[in-house]
Amino acid sequence: MRILVVEDDRHMATMLQRGLTEFGFAADAVYNGEDGEDSAKAVPYDLIILDVMLPGKDGMEVCRELRNCDIKSHIIMLTGRDAISDRIKGLDSGADDYLVKPFAFDELLARIRALLRRELSNGTNVIRAGNLTMDTLARKVKRDETYIPLPVKEYAILEYFMRNPDIVLTRSMISNHVWDFSFEGDSNIIDVYIGRLRKKIDIEGRPSYIETVRSIGYRLNTQS
Repeated sequence: MRILVVEDDRHMATMLQRGLTEFGFAADAVYNGEDGEDSAKAVPYDLIILDVMLPGKDGMEVCRELRNCDIKSHIIMLTGRDAISDRIKGLDSGADDYLVKPFAFDELLARIRALLRRELSNGTNVIRAGNLTMDTLARKVKRDETYIPLPVKEYAILEYFMRNPDIVLTRSMISNHVWDFSFEGDSNIIDVYIGRLRKKIDIEGRPSYIETVRSIGYRLNTQS
């Protein structure tokens, strides 16, 4: 899951970015409304954490513009204002949720998990693809009844595949979704992680869950 933090307080932006990364998210940070808007239009973020009080365009203007451009990313707005009228304005501008500063980081994580639950069509936190099951809240993966422990990046790659079963994902799509702007690796890094993931989720003697699509990328085959 890739998240954009738009926050002019650089200390807070850094703390949020670091905390989200530690919990397995790919997180980018920008510090004004114009950069936030441009980044959100350029990259398909799963979620945007958007401060209301920004230099230049404020968060509500940015939020309205993104919704007018049909950007579907979840948006959590941050503000120091706790008046009901301000919360209503934020939600009316297109935000999915509204968090008043100061807040506990655990509360932000809980709001993110709630939005993830909401987006799943079956209304649960469980994703299934073939014999694989992923609990996105507990961050656990099973093949049939066998639990498969995965490091953060391998889990993030598998989650991306499981949310897009039987669809070809290019190396660029995978890197853009799983890594942040600081990623300087090449496509070979993706191949290395896919190789590690295969060793853990595949069943000996059966086709790999993750098929190589020559010269393009990879696809999660739910018929394996």
